Amino acid sequence: MSVLCTTGQHADHDVFAAQCPCRDVLDVLASKWSALAIGALEEGPQRFGSLQRRLQGVSPKVLTNTLRRLELHGFVDRTVHPAVPLHVEYELTKLGRGVAEPLGQLRGWVEVHLDEIRSAADAPACD
Repeated sequence: MSVLCTTGQHADHDVFAAQCPCRDVLDVLASKWSALAIGALEEGPQRFGSLQRRLQGVSPKVLTNTLRRLELHGFVDRTVHPAVPLHVEYELTKLGRGVAEPLGQLRGWVEVHLDEIRSAADAPACD
């Protein structure tokens, strides 16, 4: 599927083209932590600590970088509520809600097919 490019960098948006900015977005969304953070934020606005508990195993540094990248690309809004200490919430934007569905389908597909994937990974390689 080809979509006309409005940036003037090339004729069409094409993730297979080396210069297409689509690749940057794909890189952000293809991250394990981005896919999981977006899924967690489908439940509604959340504070950093709540997200970190939900995303078991993510370090504070990685979660911070993930949320910054998602915010930079317009998938997440960060709202600072004045309080002591500061109260910061993250929530999906319209773009974030739009990409949440296909990412949710991917997460679900992985859960359903995990045993098959593991079996294939454990099978001896064919020459």
